[in-house]
Amino acid sequence: MKKLAEMREDYRLRSLDISDVNEDPIQQFQSWMNEAVASEIREPNAMTLATATADGKPSARVVLLKGIQEEGFVFYTNYESHKAQEMESNPQVALVFNWLDLQRQIRIEGKVEKQSKMASEAYFQSRPRGSQVGAWVSPQSKVIEDRKMLDERVAEVKERFEGEEVLPIPEFWGGYLVRPEAIEFWQGRSSRLHDRIRYRLRDGQWIRERLAP
Repeated sequence: MKKLAEMREDYRLRSLDISDVNEDPIQQFQSWMNEAVASEIREPNAMTLATATADGKPSARVVLLKGIQEEGFVFYTNYESHKAQEMESNPQVALVFNWLDLQRQIRIEGKVEKQSKMASEAYFQSRPRGSQVGAWVSPQSKVIEDRKMLDERVAEVKERFEGEEVLPIPEFWGGYLVRPEAIEFWQGRSSRLHDRIRYRLRDGQWIRERLAP
């Protein structure tokens, strides 16, 4: 097996300069996301969500971006999950998109807040019915005895809502909006001299700056 220390790739696809990017980081993000979708890479909306406890103990996991707004980035989850508990005690979060096929990465830092119930309900009821059932069934992040417990709860939920066209949204499930305070666009370059353009919010305005690789 090839040694990890010997594994490397020289990035040569593209370059990135401040003159190349939009003045608005949300529009720049949308532009890169459109390119990622057009390139047909798998799940371009997959992102690492990093959270931390009130005393700074971090954790991270991959979730799916489900909306882009002028205010920020939207995802959905169980409000009783491990990550939700951490976001309740510490709203500072970070997101990372890593698109290796495009030799690109986007890092986002900001504060998270819950979406309105109306917005969460609209998204919930647009999901496949199986996903709606799954949200009702799973006590996310809790210890469970075995898979059989989930299967039994699936049967119970299906029976409970049999004949209903759409399922109501659980009280313990909904959306979050990450309001960005910093967004960095990273383009891989040769010899590890990567291009990094960061947007930073200062006095309500976005400023752009180049960072050393």
